[in-house]
Amino acid sequence: MTSRKRVTSQRRQTGLVGLTALLGTLLIAGCKKNVAASPANRSLPVAVMSVQASDVPLSSEWVGTMDGYVNAQIQPQVSGYLVRQLYREGSVVEKGQVLFEIDPRPFQALLDQAQAQVGQAQGSLGQAQAQLGLAKINVARDTPLAAQRAIAQSTLDTEKQQEIQQEAAVKAAQASIAAAQASVETSKLNLGFTQVRSLITGVAGQATTQVGNLVSPQAVLTAVSQMDPIKVYFSISDAEYLGLTRRLKNGGSDLLKGASDVPLTLHLADGSTYPYPGKIVFVDRQMNQQTGAIRIAASFPNSGNTLRPGQFGRVTANTEIRQNAILIPQAVVSDMQGQKQVFTVGTAKKVHVVNITVGPEVGSDVVVLSGLKPGTTIITDNLQKLGEGAPVAPHTVVASGAGDVAGGK
Repeated sequence: MTSRKRVTSQRRQTGLVGLTALLGTLLIAGCKKNVAASPANRSLPVAVMSVQASDVPLSSEWVGTMDGYVNAQIQPQVSGYLVRQLYREGSVVEKGQVLFEIDPRPFQALLDQAQAQVGQAQGSLGQAQAQLGLAKINVARDTPLAAQRAIAQSTLDTEKQQEIQQEAAVKAAQASIAAAQASVETSKLNLGFTQVRSLITGVAGQATTQVGNLVSPQAVLTAVSQMDPIKVYFSISDAEYLGLTRRLKNGGSDLLKGASDVPLTLHLADGSTYPYPGKIVFVDRQMNQQTGAIRIAASFPNSGNTLRPGQFGRVTANTEIRQNAILIPQAVVSDMQGQKQVFTVGTAKKVHVVNITVGPEVGSDVVVLSGLKPGTTIITDNLQKLGEGAPVAPHTVVASGAGDVAGGK
């Protein structure tokens, strides 16, 4: 009985050893198969592009504030009670259009009084002229008589003195007439000033006072802004100003005379681009020492009064033309501990990492200052799967400077 148990145990041990050997063989075969199928031994398909040198316009962007091309504060020139408002707030008004009316009755009374004073002065002049004529007659009549000693010389002297006095009275009356006529003109002006008119054509704002209020020349009744064209104010840095000026001087012009050579583009708050280009119309006389910027004013067509004072926008312009610049998509640039890198296709179609120095951005692209030469082939997709020396299967999809990268990161 004991010998049978030993035989059975030996058979079991032999079976276990055989099973273990079979499993080990299967595992080794599977590992060899996985190693043979590893992606490290295959070329990774990647999209590539060949970089080229070209003249690249570099643009700058600034925040701008819109304002009326001309802004006129409407103030009365006489004091009085406001009796009428003759315009609709927010509407377009013409130059010379009556916007408000002040009670004209006190000024009409002053005009009537001044005209009456003119009549009085004219009457005084007529009386003085008549008395002067009589004095001249007396002098002419008595002069020969006094020579013949028919009358006393003193009588003639008195008559001559009266003639002189009447001439002075005539001149005084004439001066009174002139003063009275000037008073009439002033009264007419003041009466006309009771109609408060717009001095420019533009959009009138909200009235700051109501009918029935007592107003004075210090009061601002409303404001009118000329909006076509409209001004956009923005500030540019010292370096940008010098770049613009240098670019225009090379063409024999300056920042104002050559404003049409620097077309400006306006981007509105909703992200849309204003369809009409603008131009520079004003450059401040000095640089702001606190901000290191100089103020610029641009004008943009605004026929439909779409743009309004107080709005904000972004103004862009080409400030420089970079000659023979290399432009690549920003998406292909990797950052390794502060060092910018791109993946290129080297010899034997293997990845080669190149360190580069980048410059200004141009939309979705970036200018390469150093590290790349024209004709270099760079990889544009599967960037996270790449490493130095990895085999790749490149295929061209886009050209340099074309914008977005096909395939992404």
